[in-house]
Amino acid sequence: MLKVNRLDASIGPTPILRAIDLEVSAGTMCGLIGRNGAGKTTVMRTIMGLLTATAGHVEFEGTDLVPIDGYRRARLGIGYMPEDRRLVPQLTTEENIMVPVWATHLANSQQRLRWIFDLMPEVEEFRHRRAAELSGGQQKFVAFGRALMAGTRLLLLDEPSEGIAPVFVRRMIEILKDLKDEGQAVLVAESNDVHISHLLDQTFVIERGSIVEKR
Repeated sequence: MLKVNRLDASIGPTPILRAIDLEVSAGTMCGLIGRNGAGKTTVMRTIMGLLTATAGHVEFEGTDLVPIDGYRRARLGIGYMPEDRRLVPQLTTEENIMVPVWATHLANSQQRLRWIFDLMPEVEEFRHRRAAELSGGQQKFVAFGRALMAGTRLLLLDEPSEGIAPVFVRRMIEILKDLKDEGQAVLVAESNDVHISHLLDQTFVIERGSIVEKR
């Protein structure tokens, strides 16, 4: 489904990614594991087109994404959850989740929203509260829901358990297990795999912008 081949990327004049190779097959959950600053977020942002690849290819279902504008990639069924959430503070939970629908005119959005609320009923409970009124853990779930709205084919999750209370981490893992059971393709980046190793079909370890181990 997703094949990253010899991918390089820079931030300004500084090279960050060096010949990244990884694959996510349909129906699998894969981990991108590395310490802070290793390049995990840069991989995610380059796949999504928020950073420009300087070399290599990002193939999604046989199509090279590199020449495709970032805003068009979300229309392909790829959902992205950034580490820092990036919610619109004045919008409600439901409105933040619906942002991809407004931007890309996704079909069957109400059915998809119902599925998200069934998957995460706690999010439905605060669907009418503004994002600015939510705790950090609650905001993570809203960002997760927004990624799910767009990610009908593939999910990219950047450190979903980072910076939230243990009770939210445990719940996040339960949701990931449900997604795995449903056959959702997921690439999840974390600083370590202690909480999610049992869910991963394959793990890619990244250090200093390069994949140093595959297992």
